[in-house]
Amino acid sequence: MSAGFAVGDALPSQDFPAERADLVRYAGASGDFNPIHWNERYATSFGLPNVIAHGMFTMATAIRVVTDWAGDPGAVVEYGVRFTRPVVVPDPGSAVITVGGSVTEVDDAGRAHVELTATVDGKTVLAKARAVVRPPTGR
Repeated sequence: MSAGFAVGDALPSQDFPAERADLVRYAGASGDFNPIHWNERYATSFGLPNVIAHGMFTMATAIRVVTDWAGDPGAVVEYGVRFTRPVVVPDPGSAVITVGGSVTEVDDAGRAHVELTATVDGKTVLAKARAVVRPPTGR
């Protein structure tokens, strides 16, 4: 990242594979053991195409692009998304969440307003994914 934020700055796009084991680990960390996130038979009985990733897992995965770019997870002062479609996680294999972003505004406090794109197989999984990032101390 440069010495200051500028509108149009691109955040490097990253691909994040999500496997069933990742969902089980996330369930343990979050306490969300809903079977739609690990049991294919249960998930499909509710009309889902397969096991789906936790929404918060997807959201947390997407913000990694911002925290990597900023160099400090504590620099993110706001973050929000809208969930547009579930991330289906096959077994065997993985779903690959592709995330990129750009700075859309720099406010009077020098904070970058970042808009993210998050897709799986070219389809948007998060909409209105926006973060506000404070400049590091010394900027």
